[in-house]
Amino acid sequence: MKIAVAQISCSLGDPEANLLKVRDFSSRARDVGVELIVFPEMTDTGYSMPVIRAHANHWTSGFVPGLQEIAKKLSIAIVSGVSERDGSSIYNSQVLVDAEGNVAAKYRKTHLYAVAPVEEQTCFAPGDAFAAFAFSGLRFGFSICYDLRFPEMYRKLAAEEKIGAFIVSSAWPFPRLEHFRTLALARAIENQSYVLASNRVGKDDDLWFCGSSAVIDPRGVVIASASADREELIHADLSEEIVVSVRSRVESFAHRRPDLYK
Repeated sequence: MKIAVAQISCSLGDPEANLLKVRDFSSRARDVGVELIVFPEMTDTGYSMPVIRAHANHWTSGFVPGLQEIAKKLSIAIVSGVSERDGSSIYNSQVLVDAEGNVAAKYRKTHLYAVAPVEEQTCFAPGDAFAAFAFSGLRFGFSICYDLRFPEMYRKLAAEEKIGAFIVSSAWPFPRLEHFRTLALARAIENQSYVLASNRVGKDDDLWFCGSSAVIDPRGVVIASASADREELIHADLSEEIVVSVRSRVESFAHRRPDLYK
């Protein structure tokens, strides 16, 4: 299957402008035969806690129905980072909209970046479950930005949900660019899985985002990559056979010692 990763800047507090950008990138992806496209964290609002509090919406109106319309019109599946208001709580979420325009799966960020000056815990409630979905022969695991620093999450998904590809929607800043690259590579290598990492570029408040979006294969080979500072669309072919081949050569999952990990 052919997938795409969109590396974009966002208009802070302007979901309608951001939806137009999603439409543009999705259309370009569909023109080259892409079946699934991935967008960064908080694509709807931009990444600013006060702005998110002001613009976060229930999914019955606004940005997510817009994603559904785009997906259905273009016959393309879309994964996007998006705010989610549910009662009195706001979640930092990912949504999968399938090519028929249905909300097929979602994930609420479980590891909140509780570090000044961002302090996500002042805006978001943490999710309490990991999530996965099946698409075109592979099982995909959701993850968002700071989740990359928690290998336990990826290993649990890989081992229990039989994940062959991880999606990362991110708003990762420039001072830790090498952390982003290294952690994404590590998650691919240690789990013998694809990693599809979509990161922001541009600036929100005082945060500059470091781009460097990538598609990494189960051997740890970067098969598509983007710059650190420009909007780009990258794409690659994913294959279940490659996942099976890599895991059959080095059966590291079978060599685990979970009795010692407790």
